[in-house]
Parts: sequence; C-alpha cells; structure tokens
Amino acid sequence: MQALVRSLGFQMPVVVQSMYIFKQPHFGGEVTPHQDASFLYTEPLGRVLGIWIAVEDATLENGCLWFIPGSHTSGVSRRMIRTPPGSVLGISFLGSDPDWDNSLFVPTPVQRGALVLIHGQVVHKSEQNLSDRSRQAYTFHLMEASGTIWSPENWLQPTAKLPFPSLYT
Repeated sequence: MQALVRSLGFQMPVVVQSMYIFKQPHFGGEVTPHQDASFLYTEPLGRVLGIWIAVEDATLENGCLWFIPGSHTSGVSRRMIRTPPGSVLGISFLGSDPDWDNSLFVPTPVQRGALVLIHGQVVHKSEQNLSDRSRQAYTFHLMEASGTIWSPENWLQPTAKLPFPSLYT
C-alpha cells in the first residue's frame, strides 16, 4: 500500500478513517450519491483519497460502486460541518447536493481482491443488495498532510492523543 500511495505522489499521507462495509443479502442498503470531500473537507480540495478493497465480488446485483466520470472536477456541492457545542444535532450541512442525473452513473463491478481508488470529489453511490450473496469491502481514506489544512469544521477531528496516523513507517 505504501508503494502504491508513493507512486501517486503522496509525501505525507495520513489515515483519517477506515470502515468495514458488510452489505447483507436481500436488504443491504443503498448508499446515496455523495462526495467523500463533503464529509472529509480539506483546503486545498483534492487532498483526500479513498481506497476501497473488495473482500467479496461486487456485482450489479449485490450493490457494486457507481461513479459519475469526470465529476471530481466540479468542486464540492455540500459540506457536513460540526455545529457549536450544545447544539441538538451536532452537525449541519452547508449547500445542497444537486439532483444528479442517474443516467450519468457508470457501474463498476469488481472481483474479490480488487482495489478501487476514489478521488475525494468524485460523485459515487452503491445500490441496495438484492442478491443472495453478501458484498463485503474494506475502505479507508487518506489525506495528503503536507501543505493541507484539515477543516476544523469537519465532524472528525484528530487530537494530540489520537492524531491521524501516518501511512508511511
């Protein structure tokens, strides 16, 4: 992974979050269209990269990823921000997502073991799992820390005790 990220030009990548996704058969839910930079905002933009690894085959039937090609060049339409301490919800949104034309999305089925790189600004989604098989994936997000400001309004904040760990050892 370090060699891959180095080949992409990252100087000081840090891991900002990771998730294990278990999309269960018949009812594993859809993930609505979104941009990761809406939740993991940096200045300048374009400093967040998602790395999505298929633990099982991801097919049209079990909820593979779908992308709008070229959408990473359109900026960020909506941002999730932390609200002041004591606020009821703790988060709110600035801006709104457009009604993306569903015909622009391209499915990306992949086999188990495939690695998909996701630009932080690309619009993507996944459909509900209507198959008899699960669709498991592991994903994590990197940020280029060199020359990048992590927004203090992001929901996720590093601390002195729990900083974002470096990918490079």
